[in-house]
Amino acid sequence: MTKSELIQRLAEANPHLFQRDVERIVSTVFEEITLAMARGDRVELRGFGAFSAKQRAARTGRNPRTGTAVQVAAKLIPYFKTGKQLRERLNKS
Repeated sequence: MTKSELIQRLAEANPHLFQRDVERIVSTVFEEITLAMARGDRVELRGFGAFSAKQRAARTGRNPRTGTAVQVAAKLIPYFKTGKQLRERLNKS
């Protein structure tokens, strides 16, 4: 599902809201999650999961085209851990 599909479904499920308002709400939620992770905070949505940023250490990589060694700098990567209720819903038989 894309962001625009999510907005469309939410707008259809909530006919009392304008689509532009639903779009603003969804964008604001995503923006706040992004800003919190950039600050180093963890965002937990009970029953759904938790978003956080993990440190990836510097390493030596390889250029796939030439095979030469390349230094890759340390960086933060986004990490998502599913919540218990989400895992249970996904694994129902």
